Amino acid sequence: MKAVYFAWVRERIGKTGEEILPPDDVKTVGQLIRWLSAKGEEYAYAFEKPDVIRAALDRTHVKHDVDIAGAREIAFFPPMTGG
Repeated sequence: MKAVYFAWVRERIGKTGEEILPPDDVKTVGQLIRWLSAKGEEYAYAFEKPDVIRAALDRTHVKHDVDIAGAREIAFFPPMTGG
């Protein structure tokens, strides 16, 4: 699965994206965020407030309880404001 990072999530992690292979017990977006948070200090910083992180699976916005099985891409970004 490809992970793509936007805005301050990207800045804190220090990369725009990467290929990831989460373990079999990581089944939802929320579990994936927790798993990524444990990858290192920069990930922990990027996902320190997981409730504000937004996600999209294969370019469709999803909630944290959605299953990631079969997804080819997951994008993470901070809350968006109108304007």
